[in-house]
Amino acid sequence: MPKAWIQDRKRDYYYKKAKAENYRSRATYKLSQTAMKYRFIRKGDVVVDLGAAPGGWIQAARKIVGKTGFVLGVDLKPIEPFPQEYVRTIVADFTEPGTLQQIMNFLPRKADVVLSDASPNISGIWEVDNARQIDLAAQGLQLALSLLRPSGNFFVKVFEGNMLPGFVRAVKKHFEDLKVIKPKASRAKSSEMYLLAMNLKPATRTEEQS
Repeated sequence: MPKAWIQDRKRDYYYKKAKAENYRSRATYKLSQTAMKYRFIRKGDVVVDLGAAPGGWIQAARKIVGKTGFVLGVDLKPIEPFPQEYVRTIVADFTEPGTLQQIMNFLPRKADVVLSDASPNISGIWEVDNARQIDLAAQGLQLALSLLRPSGNFFVKVFEGNMLPGFVRAVKKHFEDLKVIKPKASRAKSSEMYLLAMNLKPATRTEEQS
């Protein structure tokens, strides 16, 4: 890992803030800032967090939903357990077909919110990385459509690039309201952005039969 990158990270305001406030990741603030502004996670909600390691977004979601809610984190890597009974984690690949049923087995009911901060392994080739990120986001969308209750919300990481408009159009087909967001906690020079899709539309009769 380059020394310059490590030094830049240590100087980063949100990195230092996360360390001081005992959060597992600076990414905690990306979710908490957006949730505070748009109120798309509420007390008592059931939340599924895809690509959840090391657990920063779980920490943010847990604080909002409280004891009457439930948060499930899913990642390829084991996540250090949380002591709260209403927080669970599983080791699974959310891009695999069988993972949907695994997730549903843990949920007390349909999810109110599905989150995805998942990132691909970065190759350094922009076109490849952009395509991989959009593919991950698209697979997160497919899971969300199966997991969410009507009027549920979906919050997902994307990269800027020529594939983003097409993905935005795909998401708009299923949700009433869509916003493209760059949280304050995102690094200014980073190409990452987030889509906040709110109010899942009821499935049409055609979709239900297909």
